[in-house]
Amino acid sequence: MGIASLISKPVASYVVYQQQKWISDSETIQQKWFRYLIQYARDTAFGKAHNFSQIRTYEEFQKAVPVSTYEDLIPYINEIKSGKPNILWPNKPAYLAKTSGTTAGIKFIPISKESIPFHISAARNALLNYIYHTGNASFLDHKLMFLSGSPTLSGVKGVPTGRLSGIVNHHIPSYLKSNQLPSYSINCIEDWEEKVEAIVDETVQHSMGLISGIPPWVQMYFDRIVQRTGKSVKEVFPNFSLLVYGGVNMAPYRKKLFDTIGGGVDSIETYPASEGFIAFQDLPSSEGLLLLLNQGIFYEFIPMEEYNKPNATRLTIQQVELNKNYAIVLSTNAGLWSYSIGDTIKFVSLRPYRIVVTGRVSQYISAFGEHVIAEEVDKALVEALQLHPEVKVTEYTVAPMVAPLSGLPCHEWYIEFDSHPNSLSQFENTLNAIMCRLNIYYNDLIVGKIISTLKIIPIRNQGFQAYMHSIGKLGGQNKVPRLSNDRKIAEELIKFRS
Repeated sequence: MGIASLISKPVASYVVYQQQKWISDSETIQQKWFRYLIQYARDTAFGKAHNFSQIRTYEEFQKAVPVSTYEDLIPYINEIKSGKPNILWPNKPAYLAKTSGTTAGIKFIPISKESIPFHISAARNALLNYIYHTGNASFLDHKLMFLSGSPTLSGVKGVPTGRLSGIVNHHIPSYLKSNQLPSYSINCIEDWEEKVEAIVDETVQHSMGLISGIPPWVQMYFDRIVQRTGKSVKEVFPNFSLLVYGGVNMAPYRKKLFDTIGGGVDSIETYPASEGFIAFQDLPSSEGLLLLLNQGIFYEFIPMEEYNKPNATRLTIQQVELNKNYAIVLSTNAGLWSYSIGDTIKFVSLRPYRIVVTGRVSQYISAFGEHVIAEEVDKALVEALQLHPEVKVTEYTVAPMVAPLSGLPCHEWYIEFDSHPNSLSQFENTLNAIMCRLNIYYNDLIVGKIISTLKIIPIRNQGFQAYMHSIGKLGGQNKVPRLSNDRKIAEELIKFRS
């Protein structure tokens, strides 16, 4: 046992002990953060405009501060980008995190000197929780690989600016630096395909203990390993024991990913965002991610059936219910205020508060009134794969076909298969039957002959990669939307059909 793994176990015990203290008093902890945030930011431009000095209760806060999106904050962000301090949070941000937006182009999310430590400690605590509950710390004695965006930062009026994963890369604890891969120079390569090849060159000769990244990009790395060596990932890296992932639902990728690994590897799911590190899987064998209620964030939740409605209900943590879809809303110690990050979640546990991510508020299909959400299509595909074990899926997305050349409208599933179904029509029928069971409105439309059963459009090998490359979003933290209510993505993907 190496020194890193040896030291980690008492540290893990201490972290979990401290974690249990705030878990047992989560509602009070949230109130503490609410009061701190309002008090600390009362003299900022935003605080003055919204009378923070007069706010004493959450009800007063609701009246003073509407739910916002990035578009609502653009005037404040532009002030920050012009170099002005004390706009959303005291002083200037420590960083601006660049992230892709669906309606606002590139977003610049402020990260403060108060918030950046929580990004780092949450990632660390996810690993320490795993060590505490499993006793496995051996991965720390080998190389740790983080597939991430470039750590190269630009400057906006003196504020370092870059991808969140690149920013965080500058704060990896020194005791892990010597084991970290890829090296800084390779991590700075901007072209994703060139970067992956360089990472393979650098890593195949090392003993890897942990690999972390968004599942489709981890799969791309694993595929290159197999192509290069002719061996499974586990044969190349026999000490690889822990996969850390986040960003998308793992379920549709799991079978192919672990078949490529070719051996037993544990996994941890995390939920980091530029706006804050929201949750991580604290128990390796349990469903759901522990919502981090003591991380500088005050949470609100909007029932999805009310989202985008005037005067939508806003709930605090003590008011949520199990198994209901909520839009998650954050006020943070980086200066975001009742900010809708665009994700939907549901609670699978209230003691402690654990969540699963169910989709995006902007990613749904309701071209015919069905309101299909990402959670449903992910679940349908996973069940279909279980019933058709010969099938492996690399990537997929779903879009409506409103005006076909012949026949009824339908949902089209654009799927890149790593291993094709024995019968595509049988796989379509299975998938459609599951969707009918999961979404009663979809079923009613099928039964009423408003739409026909779904159609699968097979995409050629590496077609999704080619599509992402064509729009300049290959690799890094970029993800293919799971479903869309229009055909913008579908019309581009058609070019890559098999």
